[in-house]
Amino acid sequence: MKCPNCKDEGLIPAMTRQGVVVDFCSQCEGIWLDKNEIYHFTKIPSYLKAKIEEAIRLKQASAKISPAVGAPMARLSILDGEIDIDYCPESGGIWLDKDEINKLPVIKSKIQIDKGTSEGKEAGAPKILLPLPNLALRSGMVLLGMYALLTLFLIVLVELTKIPASFALIIGIAVAAIHFLLGPFLMDLSLRFLYKMRWAGPGDLPANLSNFINKVCDDKKIKFPRMGIISDGSPNAFTYGHHPDNARIVVTQGLLDLLSEEESEAVIAHEIGHVMHWDMLIMTLAQLAPLILYYIYKTLIRSRARGKSAPVILLTAISAYLLYAISEFIVLWFSRIREFFADRFSGEVTGSPNSLASALVKIGYGLSGDDTGKIEIKQKDRRDTLSAAGPLGIFDSKTAKILAVSGYAGPVKMGGAIDKEKLKDAARWDLWNPWAAYYELQSTHPLIAERLKFLSNQSSALGKEPYIEFNERKPESYWNEFLVDLFIKALPFIAVVWGIALFAVRLDVYFLWCGLLAFGSAYLMQTFFSYPNSDFAQMTVKSLLKKVKVSAVRPVPCSIKGKIIGRGIPGLIFSEDFVMQDETGIIFLDYRQPLGIFNFLFGLLKAARYINQDVEIIGWYRRSPVPYIEIKKLKTGGEESACFVYHVKLIFSLAVIILGFIKVVPALLR
Repeated sequence: MKCPNCKDEGLIPAMTRQGVVVDFCSQCEGIWLDKNEIYHFTKIPSYLKAKIEEAIRLKQASAKISPAVGAPMARLSILDGEIDIDYCPESGGIWLDKDEINKLPVIKSKIQIDKGTSEGKEAGAPKILLPLPNLALRSGMVLLGMYALLTLFLIVLVELTKIPASFALIIGIAVAAIHFLLGPFLMDLSLRFLYKMRWAGPGDLPANLSNFINKVCDDKKIKFPRMGIISDGSPNAFTYGHHPDNARIVVTQGLLDLLSEEESEAVIAHEIGHVMHWDMLIMTLAQLAPLILYYIYKTLIRSRARGKSAPVILLTAISAYLLYAISEFIVLWFSRIREFFADRFSGEVTGSPNSLASALVKIGYGLSGDDTGKIEIKQKDRRDTLSAAGPLGIFDSKTAKILAVSGYAGPVKMGGAIDKEKLKDAARWDLWNPWAAYYELQSTHPLIAERLKFLSNQSSALGKEPYIEFNERKPESYWNEFLVDLFIKALPFIAVVWGIALFAVRLDVYFLWCGLLAFGSAYLMQTFFSYPNSDFAQMTVKSLLKKVKVSAVRPVPCSIKGKIIGRGIPGLIFSEDFVMQDETGIIFLDYRQPLGIFNFLFGLLKAARYINQDVEIIGWYRRSPVPYIEIKKLKTGGEESACFVYHVKLIFSLAVIILGFIKVVPALLR
């Protein structure tokens, strides 16, 4: 986009200190705000919106050209002529000259541009291939450490509880044998009958994909894997089996529909990378340690030990659970390392790391291409029966609600180019917000932005243009907001622990009631923080994605208009969530009631009537790490549906406070 003042000077994305990306001219220091982005900066959006709408009715011609559409803009006089701004009627964007935004009414705080974060200032990606750790050494160390930990615990278990050593050994061997030997066959049956999967021979696959798999298998001296296809609109692929020569690779129809030929080949190459690295066996062995520890924990908890042995049994069970939790995090970290190796294998055999990068963007962020593609996906039955693909899938399904975006039953184009600026907007949260690292710790896969960085580096090392280059210089640390969010999230728990601790010390039930009062107060504070109920500014999907200072705890109140294009879980007749599209993008809508039965009934009886309807959503934009809007009200025509989570949380916290107050105050007065 070109600067309206400087004509030939291009606008570059730059981060404000408020955590919102704007388009900035480094020469005249003017800024361009896309439709409704201005409301990120104001305390009372409805007031500013009313002033802008009033000025639009009295607009005058402007000599400046819109950076978005290249057409003349209109001049708006705000606050009785005190401020003049330029407005694009076609795109809804606003141009503000240097420091003009700080003159607008009810601005939260002085707007500062961090010029160091401008994307145009970034140097090119390195030409040297970034090294990955030695896979064989890392695998050996992890497996050795995990099983040494397990063996040590089994020895302690035998010594403390006097359980026969043979019993502990049988537990380990039995679980390992069943999990490894029968796992793939049980998966075959599950996929076949519960997920409607069909096995596909080479002739049943797209010709390009069959030829590609044949070539890679011949080069690597492995058998053609058994291929399965699931009739499911959510794009995914995963691998399982015992060893490379009996590997199964399963893909969904949604993946074949959404991706171009090069992208689907890159995804299959990623899965073959798992096969070549024996990840099926190694990850199974790694997962056995936490599985056995959890089995021991459940067994000990269910045992009815009495007398002197009871405390020992309880302590051992708690130790087993703690070791289980630690080993789970180790397995997740180990899985993330192996994903980078599978990505690199894909880039090597295809010669095009960018193809896998593009596929990851479409699958993980839900960003589809433009209308330059030649092949259109037709309307399909898109049932999301595949809820979890495990650590060998192409992504972590636990954080993939956004797949509804790329898998919705509508006109998506294949082969189109991804909007890289929109991608950068979505990825900044992954790269900058500490919450992203928090969620990654609990994920089998690295954050997609991290994988894109490695794939782009591999492209550079191959002498090709990198898929994308991120400017990773943060305008600030974002740790202040993260720590506040974490404190707010933990506040009710802290209050409960405080009350129990006082009771344990004083042995007076009065302190339990104090703890209850503290819990109610903390819960009320958390509710007000997580459900700001003041001013729901008119926003767009694009403007919301640009917000970095957002989390599941710290939302952005918003109002957004668009069309509901599908259910949150495509094809599932009782899915209560939705996918909505406006003129700037697509986003997931979370319909949530206090009791799950109401979610089920809404999805079964009422949700269908909203599909393909123009709606207005009032709610809270959150990210965890999937960007979504938790619905407060859903309006279409003369019909409205409301969610009451906020109200119930408010009533519950007030009821707890009143109960605690009734019990505590009389005791104080005595």
